[in-house]
Amino acid sequence: MTKEHFTYLAQSVADTERLAAALAARSFAGSVIVLDGELGAGKTAFSKAFARHLGVEGVVNSPTFTLIKEYEGRLPLYHMDVYRIDEDEAGELGLDEYFYGTGVCLVEWGSRIPALLPEERLHIVIEHTASPDERLIHLTGNGEVYGEWCRSLRENGV
Repeated sequence: MTKEHFTYLAQSVADTERLAAALAARSFAGSVIVLDGELGAGKTAFSKAFARHLGVEGVVNSPTFTLIKEYEGRLPLYHMDVYRIDEDEAGELGLDEYFYGTGVCLVEWGSRIPALLPEERLHIVIEHTASPDERLIHLTGNGEVYGEWCRSLRENGV
């Protein structure tokens, strides 16, 4: 399977927003984006920016206690947070209906459920740097489509 990488240095929240906008523009029905990173790294900030650029109006917040929140935009957005459950519990949620449905899935803490995720997906890891405003954002595109997203970002910039 094609696997491509791209690392982006976001020096501000505005830079993170630019990346989220670029990815929202590329999204299609059935897109799966997995977000990982330590607490406070910016997963929810990225998700909010992504949702805005997908055309979601209103408040978007982390679905920590509800697990899945659905929003309407250019495409439906399924925002998931699987931090508080294990893979067995997540398996009972019927996530395939979301992953292979008509919307875009953003899965925070997706590395907790690797066996349930589609093989083809974009995996994003957000990492703190020495500067409080900067983030290193590592993207791995699994599969041809997501590999192309990474190649395009690497070659053309955000």
